[in-house]
Amino acid sequence: MRWLLAILGLLAVGYWLTGVTEVRPGEQAVVRRFGRLAGVRGPGLWFGLPWGMDRVDRLAIDRVRRVTVGYQASEAESASPQGQFLTGDHNLVNVDAIVHFTISNAQDFAIHGHLAGDMISRAVEAALREWIGHRGIDLVLVNGKATFPAVLVKSVQSQTAPYELGIEIQSADIEALYPPEEVKHAFDEVTRAQSSIETRQQEARQDSARMMRESQSDKYRIEQETEAYVKERVDLARAEAARFELRLQQYDRQRSANYLAGIWWDEIGKLFTRLRESGRLDLLDNHLGKDGLDITVSPAVPKRK
Repeated sequence: MRWLLAILGLLAVGYWLTGVTEVRPGEQAVVRRFGRLAGVRGPGLWFGLPWGMDRVDRLAIDRVRRVTVGYQASEAESASPQGQFLTGDHNLVNVDAIVHFTISNAQDFAIHGHLAGDMISRAVEAALREWIGHRGIDLVLVNGKATFPAVLVKSVQSQTAPYELGIEIQSADIEALYPPEEVKHAFDEVTRAQSSIETRQQEARQDSARMMRESQSDKYRIEQETEAYVKERVDLARAEAARFELRLQQYDRQRSANYLAGIWWDEIGKLFTRLRESGRLDLLDNHLGKDGLDITVSPAVPKRK
């Protein structure tokens, strides 16, 4: 009898221990008691009611989950295969997209989380159809991988928010974006040609920028040389003007100082004229010969009256 009681006691203790739950770091535990939500618990030990009374769902909050939406070759025969979309210019493209999300609300995710994958897939398809359907195939193929992920994150988050799934879209990637296999080769040729055009345009922009820098450098050099030349000519003109003013001042001073000398030379000139008229002064021009000036012959002495 005591063995039976001991066994029953051990079973009872084991049963009550089913109410102990370890919540690891990075996790949250959603507790439901008799089917009703009893709260959310963070990391640590949780002591609740045993199994059948409490249900504890441990959710890894920091784990990034992913949903893949892509073209399936096995579905190509269907009318609208998953991952194949019609562009605005009536061409088909195949898309493989991946959406990464985390749990933002553990309680909502515990209730509706089982719908998250399907809802995200539908939201991704709707966003792809809208974005691709409003653009031509050239724009889709060239810019789709770079442009669409940010649009996809915003669109999927806004579409899933009303359903209270308790999730947050972190990022999106376009893994593949290509036309159907039947025309893929032709589109590859177009893509290579467009890439070549973009390369040439980039080279042209770089050459233009380089030539612009060189012209700016030449312009600066010419402006500096012009300024230096103008400064040199102005300084030279100022120096010449200063020298001219100095000479003018000297001339004015000399002219006023030699006024009496001018009068003296005038009187001397009159005296020489009278002496020549009286025969007391003779010019040497008469003594010039082929051999030069000859002064050996003296002029006749004038007679006295």
